[in-house]
Amino acid sequence: MQKLYGAPGWGSAITELMFTLAGEAYQLIDVEGFDRPGPARDTLLALNPLCQVPTLVREDGTILTESAAIALVLLDENPQLAPAAGTPQRAQFYRLLVWMVANVYATLTYGDYPERWVSQAPQELQASTDRHRENLYLWLEAQAGEGPYWFGEKISLLDAWLPVLVSWKPRHAWFEQYAPKIASIARNVSQRPELERVLRANQLLP
Repeated sequence: MQKLYGAPGWGSAITELMFTLAGEAYQLIDVEGFDRPGPARDTLLALNPLCQVPTLVREDGTILTESAAIALVLLDENPQLAPAAGTPQRAQFYRLLVWMVANVYATLTYGDYPERWVSQAPQELQASTDRHRENLYLWLEAQAGEGPYWFGEKISLLDAWLPVLVSWKPRHAWFEQYAPKIASIARNVSQRPELERVLRANQLLP
């Protein structure tokens, strides 16, 4: 069975949601605390030199990292979890999948641990990345349709991102006020019965 290295509430929660939507079995290896020195970090570093979650070890021993890459491999095996190939919606799926990890994730990498990157005024780096993230989400909100999912009536792997993103800064209340379409889609995803176990395990439900 493939092994997913992750921690509750981190980006690995997105991968868990994607696997669950696809009905794919996996074993979760909890490496909570990997962001500081200790056994969990040592375990993860042995597989991923960037020491990031999710890190996936496939049944054949292949190691996959990066949420978007995992999503694309999963899509190869579960093509129903994205708009049809060759459509404008499929192109938008690819665009937004990469946009998430190329833009939003970067603000978290630098903003959540500013002291790693600057020796003076780390709070300014945190504040600036927080503002940039909010602007990114405002742009994303402008791309959203009326739901219930991102591409209408049919859920896709992209939707797995939203219940997790709204739990990160600037958090639920901000999304409800400034990005209500994103908040609504996140709620709809969170209400799917098959996802309840994963959502609760990752502290993503009230």
